Amino acid sequence: MERETFKSRLGFILISAGCAIGIGNVWRFPYVVGNNGGGIFVLIYIFFLIVLGIPVMSMEFSVGRASRKSIVKAYTSLEKPGTKWHFMGYASMIGNYLLMMYYTTVAGWMLYYCFATATGKLSGLDASGITQHFSNLTGSPVTMIIFTFIVITIGFLICSLGLQNGVEKITKPMMLALLAIMVILAINSLTIDGGAEGLKFYLYPDIAQINKIGWFRVIVAAMNQAFFTLSLGIGSMLIFGSYQSDKTSIIKESSTIAALDTFVAITAGLIIFPACFAFGVNPDSGESLVFITLPNIFNSMPLGRLWGSLFFLFMTFAAFSTVIAVFENICSITMDIWSISRKKASVINIFVLFITSLPCIFGYNILSNVKPFGQPHFLAFEDYLVSNILLPIGSLILVLFCTWKGGWGIDNYFKEVNKGDGPKLSRRLIPYLKYVIPVIILIVFLSGIIG
Repeated sequence: MERETFKSRLGFILISAGCAIGIGNVWRFPYVVGNNGGGIFVLIYIFFLIVLGIPVMSMEFSVGRASRKSIVKAYTSLEKPGTKWHFMGYASMIGNYLLMMYYTTVAGWMLYYCFATATGKLSGLDASGITQHFSNLTGSPVTMIIFTFIVITIGFLICSLGLQNGVEKITKPMMLALLAIMVILAINSLTIDGGAEGLKFYLYPDIAQINKIGWFRVIVAAMNQAFFTLSLGIGSMLIFGSYQSDKTSIIKESSTIAALDTFVAITAGLIIFPACFAFGVNPDSGESLVFITLPNIFNSMPLGRLWGSLFFLFMTFAAFSTVIAVFENICSITMDIWSISRKKASVINIFVLFITSLPCIFGYNILSNVKPFGQPHFLAFEDYLVSNILLPIGSLILVLFCTWKGGWGIDNYFKEVNKGDGPKLSRRLIPYLKYVIPVIILIVFLSGIIG
């Protein structure tokens, strides 16, 4: 069967960027920036995005485009006879399922809050009321099951319609709307009285803060953020490389996607920090920021219900952009392994993902006393496995596969990455790609394990 392709270059860029752009851009990046020296951290982060993120992303795209297959078959089709690189394909498949086992739950929270804010359920609540509202959500397995199932069903229904007629047709306008909503929210935050202090905390270079934390720790934090923000290592980008045209160079596309991801991450801070400082609220990270801190702020500001509704609509789009992208990967993997139709693969995976997401849902209520491997709940444990184990190890194996003789090989990688119009990768970088990047990834891996 002939491989599907994107209808337009814009579709490829927006969908690939949508995979990278997720909830982590909003509830982690601004907090990390603010607590690691502000503007200097951003510059270090962008440096590592260029020297680490873009090269590794280009390798995922290259393997995908050269093989025209999903992650589970890509290594098999490109590896030398008798080698065992293909085992990484199955590890990556597990990584995609693990990621969606908890990400769909969080996406369900976003969808729930989008409805709750728009219908006024949060209006008039004080700080304790808003905290209790989130506790009521996570304490109700039925509510969480309903919204998680809605997310899973919508995601796979979109994938079942095909790459062009489903994934591209839905994701392209959704991503454009996401970017537009972000800009509107950022402009609103920047015009709030007292918001300038938040902007200063966020982006003003704070040498004293860096000296306090230590330059090495700040550099490693920037390295970690640059690496994890693009979700590299489990084939999330590789699948879109398999649909990519030969007309444009991979370095050009990788740079564009990394720039979009960075724009969203930085703009998220422009939304959050001015608002937090204007209303005297501590800017947390994670669940407390999105579901407790920000709703409190929206309740305090003029037209808060409108701004809150827009914010959670943006968060829902950000969540769905990742869900649809990874679901497309899972569908393609299922189709490649069992040679079944896209619709059958979608139906099967609706039930597989629903069942496997239940431990994460129950970890907040029925199974709240279970602490898997010392983690507070199943969501934290599954996130740890994906973020700290599978992403760095998968990326390390990918880099070795693309640069070493026993794998696909550096010559094949350069031949693929430099196809098409746009910037080319210089062969002078071979020692850097072959030796330095693996060392950087090992540092990221070890810092994640030790941390």
